[in-house]
Amino acid sequence: MRNAIALYSICVAGLAAATELPAPIQRILDGHALPPEGLSIFVQQVGASEPLLSHFAQTPRNPASTIKLLTTWVALDTLGPTYSWPTEVYFLGDWDGTALQGDLGFKGYGDPFLVTEEFWKLLRALRRTGLEAVDGDLVIDDTFFAPVTEDPGAFDGQPLRTYNVTPNAFLVNFKTVRFQFLADSARGEVRIDTDPELSNLEIRNRLELSPGACSIYQAGISFGVDDYPMGREVVLDGRFPAACSPYSLSRTVLEHDSFAYGVYRTLWAELGGRHRGGVRRGAIPADAEPALTWSSRPLSEVIRSLNKYSNNVMTRQLLYTLGAEFGGTPGTQESGNAAIVDYLETRGLRTEGLEIDNGAGLSRATRISAELVGRVLLIAAASPLAPEFLSSLSLGGLDGTTRGRFRGHPEAGRMHLKTGRLDDVAAVAGYVHARDGLDYVTVVILNTKDAHRGPGEELQEALLHWVHARP
Repeated sequence: MRNAIALYSICVAGLAAATELPAPIQRILDGHALPPEGLSIFVQQVGASEPLLSHFAQTPRNPASTIKLLTTWVALDTLGPTYSWPTEVYFLGDWDGTALQGDLGFKGYGDPFLVTEEFWKLLRALRRTGLEAVDGDLVIDDTFFAPVTEDPGAFDGQPLRTYNVTPNAFLVNFKTVRFQFLADSARGEVRIDTDPELSNLEIRNRLELSPGACSIYQAGISFGVDDYPMGREVVLDGRFPAACSPYSLSRTVLEHDSFAYGVYRTLWAELGGRHRGGVRRGAIPADAEPALTWSSRPLSEVIRSLNKYSNNVMTRQLLYTLGAEFGGTPGTQESGNAAIVDYLETRGLRTEGLEIDNGAGLSRATRISAELVGRVLLIAAASPLAPEFLSSLSLGGLDGTTRGRFRGHPEAGRMHLKTGRLDDVAAVAGYVHARDGLDYVTVVILNTKDAHRGPGEELQEALLHWVHARP
């Protein structure tokens, strides 16, 4: 760790400027007429005292999803690999060992991976306490995080897209439903199934079954809600080609508490439980004792799903968790950002120009330099927690967001990477185990028109090939 921190004390005056680029990189810049000043590169051998290659490395740029490396590493190093999120269940009334004459309370602490299967396990554990019937309401306490007032569609005008779900301390299944469409040719209709099933979601199926190839956008399905932002009434229109069957579409519906209630009612009934009341938000009394505490998967496992598959919703939950743990409750985006900045500055890293925003990279405001990303990766590589962190990254050519790249090449399986992509942004960062047997931190960020349309990935792969081929 001391060596990694000391790296920043070397003279950095020359790092902000351009250096001579490897010939393969220069050819791509010239071939696509890409401005070299729109490109940042930082390459350094793990354990070395200075970079192997630095090109505009101190220029803050939009890193897209590679900013997740910062959020996840700080969380892993400060919270620890065994950190877990509790979800508490309370009996708010008289309980005779079978029936609860009163309300059933849930208090969430930001579990980013309380998916349907995990929630089912929680409810199964609740049934094992002997509880069969609830005569009151379901009370949801989500006060561990501050309420989020932003428009979910502010980023791209797509509020129903799953990646735009906002943080909530009691987040169930990412507030997401997977709709599956099946052609029923015998009846001349389209059958719709959902996962999870929600007892409080109305689906109006206006789809018509049509002949023809499955070659149209979104299988001809128009998805909308009649009561946005409540999202209780989904309307499905269009002409669905029978050749598309089966077809799946994931969207976010309902509000956080209504969604959790719908999943709860369905699963509770499947487990033989009964519930007579509705749902409301409310703070659990401070002197109440939980009847059950459910623990999430540990952080070391959670960040694998987060980084390998670039899950924006989980990352935002993690940022709010950092805010709550180090800035006090309720957790906010701002307190999460402050926790990260404090971590960096405590370790001697400069944060000028850093803009973390939501910590997930789904933002036009996020800014970080390639060098700062690289310095964080060097700190991680020198840590005892390095194996946990590396295992959370996509293994080039094998899994995650890079599983379709480098197949059949010598680099396959020898790179742990995090990719990032937005309109006009292409980035990749991580570790390359080179042919010389050494490990190299590698960061490349390209911010220029149409970077995301192909030139950015071509440039990334040329640099990664060049690093891997070190003699």
